[in-house]
Amino acid sequence: MNSSGSSFIGFSVAGSLGTALFLSSFLTHSQVAPLTDKLVGDAGGAVYLTQSVVRGKSTDTSVLPYGFIDYGRMFARVDTLGVKTVALGYGYLELAGRLSQDGWRANTPVLAGLTDRKTSIPLGIGTFQETPYGAFFLNAFVDANKSHGTLLEATYAAQFRLGNWSFYPQFGLEYRNVKYTNYFYGVSPAESVTSGYAAYSATASTTPVLGLALDVPLGGPWMINLQLRRKWLDSTVQNSPLVNKKTQDSGFMALAYRFN
Repeated sequence: MNSSGSSFIGFSVAGSLGTALFLSSFLTHSQVAPLTDKLVGDAGGAVYLTQSVVRGKSTDTSVLPYGFIDYGRMFARVDTLGVKTVALGYGYLELAGRLSQDGWRANTPVLAGLTDRKTSIPLGIGTFQETPYGAFFLNAFVDANKSHGTLLEATYAAQFRLGNWSFYPQFGLEYRNVKYTNYFYGVSPAESVTSGYAAYSATASTTPVLGLALDVPLGGPWMINLQLRRKWLDSTVQNSPLVNKKTQDSGFMALAYRFN
């Protein structure tokens, strides 16, 4: 995908986010789930896997808390945490942050001469719209760490049941502006001299994402939650001399307690 296509789709994602927020403000607030001062949702622990697309870096594996849960105005949705503010359509306007794993250290021979890329700290606004037609996740973030770039994302998830199992197919788009993409995948002239890689300036990127989540009851309030996702990297990322992949896979398996 060329840079002009990335920019066009990125503006489309941004426009879709703005349009959704604007239109949902006209929906009746009676459609909003009421806030309650009790835990509702799944919480536990999980094993997370994230494939690295950077040369010389292996798949990241970590054991961390897991939650897709609400408590009053506070929420946690796997890697997104935040606070609900005013009612908006089928949900709320939210102040949100993202727990990212996109940073990497230049501590291998393949990456010698490059500088470390600090993990982003995306902060911004969003909304979770749980409609009769499926769920929509819309977020607009700015990296509060080194890149100072912009991340926009829109995701749709449906639900299907097979016996006691629940399946959630997902489709989304992620847009990162020039600052965000170039920070992680560009090579500066100074780095080119010290590392031997050709200098490279990445442009804005748009990434399609497909995923599938699954809830498996174990008996009583206990659940197994699984998710697999694949991203198709934009050509501006694929063409970076630091990248040796065309796709990126990630997923988790969680053991969780369901609060009702």
